Amino acid sequence: MKLNCDLGESYGAWEMGQDEAVMPLIDMANVACGFHAADPMVIRRTVALAAEHEVEIGAHPSYHDLAGFGRRSIAHTPEEVHALMLYQLGALDGMCRAEGTHISYVKPHGALNNDMMRDDTLLRAVAEAVGTYRHNLPLMIPVTCRYHEQQALIESLGVPVLLEAFADRAYTDEGLLVPRKHKGAVHSDPEIIVSQALSFAEQGGVTSINGRWLELPAHSLCVHGDNDSALAAVQAIRDALKSPSA
Repeated sequence: MKLNCDLGESYGAWEMGQDEAVMPLIDMANVACGFHAADPMVIRRTVALAAEHEVEIGAHPSYHDLAGFGRRSIAHTPEEVHALMLYQLGALDGMCRAEGTHISYVKPHGALNNDMMRDDTLLRAVAEAVGTYRHNLPLMIPVTCRYHEQQALIESLGVPVLLEAFADRAYTDEGLLVPRKHKGAVHSDPEIIVSQALSFAEQGGVTSINGRWLELPAHSLCVHGDNDSALAAVQAIRDALKSPSA
């Protein structure tokens, strides 16, 4: 199972994450496109770093919400969502071309990602934008209990699907991420994070916060490495997935 991580989220003099330490440990980098984080210099440095380590580059577009880090829902028409997606893909693609590389997939960020998984009209708008931008460009979506129908909707538009799971987030009985404001929504114990990663990799699912088993097959596992303990967890996940039993 490939590991992906949200990177390139610094802005100007404000630094976020440990991109240089995380990049060698992952397979796929979700690069901020300037709407929730990042500026042109940060984007280009992140793309160059990914190219140096032969890491796949994913566009990480969001609502236009720098102040809220893209975690606030913003009402948009499908046409507006289509346009904001194209705008951000074009920006990242320009940096990739300058560094001799390319966008390998698209993974929406934050509130946009959450909203589209609850609203098929929004999901269709996002998928149509990805398909419009480039033929056969995959869209990464969180795997939920509705993944069969959500995957079918996206693929009906000619867009390949990558299903994503999270090692450090708790799941509801519906296969959605427990909202961050709830206690226990984000795992911090490395042992729990590694155990959940192996559950997805070896068993194709996870136990919900209420103890229900969820069949959630995934192609990629999202990990976070924005502090020392999280970075240690990423390394532990990488080591565990490389072990013969994984």
